[in-house]
Amino acid sequence: MSTEATVMAPTEERHPGTVGIDGLGTLEVLRLVNAEDALVAPAVAQVLPELAALVDAAVAAVRAGGTIHYVGAGTSGRLAVLDAAELLPTFNAPPGLVVAHHAGGPEALLRALENVEDDAEQGRADLDAVGGGDVVVGLTASGRTPYVRGALELARERGAVTALVTSNPQPELAPLADHCLAVDTGPEVITGSTRLKAGTAQKLVLNAFSTAVMIRLGRTWSNLMVDVVATNAKLRGRVVRILREASGASEAEARRALEATDGELKPALVTLLAGVDAEAARTALAAHDGSVARALTAIRTPTGSPDTTTTRPSAHVPTGDPA
Repeated sequence: MSTEATVMAPTEERHPGTVGIDGLGTLEVLRLVNAEDALVAPAVAQVLPELAALVDAAVAAVRAGGTIHYVGAGTSGRLAVLDAAELLPTFNAPPGLVVAHHAGGPEALLRALENVEDDAEQGRADLDAVGGGDVVVGLTASGRTPYVRGALELARERGAVTALVTSNPQPELAPLADHCLAVDTGPEVITGSTRLKAGTAQKLVLNAFSTAVMIRLGRTWSNLMVDVVATNAKLRGRVVRILREASGASEAEARRALEATDGELKPALVTLLAGVDAEAARTALAAHDGSVARALTAIRTPTGSPDTTTTRPSAHVPTGDPA
């Protein structure tokens, strides 16, 4: 039996500036959409302090063996799946480190399925593997989606860290979230179409969140993707270029280092920067959670003594916390 729900959220309100959009020319329509899009990044900036706290909580959870779970329905769920899927080729994130749960499963990625977002019990069931050391991030533009509610309720019961990403400044699910990121994007150009500004805000938040987590976990060197998985010709060329930029090595030197490490970029980089062999590079990386910066520090000052090792100067020097 069909049921109805009244959703009270800015995303459901009618935008006074776009009521005549269907009578405009194509360029005018696009300018209206673009002008509204320009409001999203400043809105996301308002929640950065809370996002930083969530990143730190997620990094601590991952280092302790926990998993990050995304939960969403419709556009929110699809964006969650996209972000989780891209972490493997970009950062070589281990399978299962970030898991996306989309209401309705794979079938709902391509077409809308009736009532799946209203199933709170399915949200609980899909998150059954969650433990107290995990992080669960619920994504819902309206801030009320029952599927996300069920997931967050279970996560709370299990003792997991919980977060809510929404475009409702007063979300119904806020009491279930340790970290509430309410990005106020206002009414949509097309009333209720949260694939627009609300979806863009969620994408920006997920991009920033997962990228910051990977940086803090040591999966970059400076601003270079040193954990990238070379799955095509473009990426294989990028691996050589990254190695050269990071180390200052010639193309021939970079390729020899990669050959010595069976094509793995991180140990190849350590061999070039620290002047050690592949085995020593792998050992140092393994002892320091894969962080190039910490592995190099350990190699150069193994007993805390001043660094007297002669190494190749790097073209890019990391700054800040090396994770």
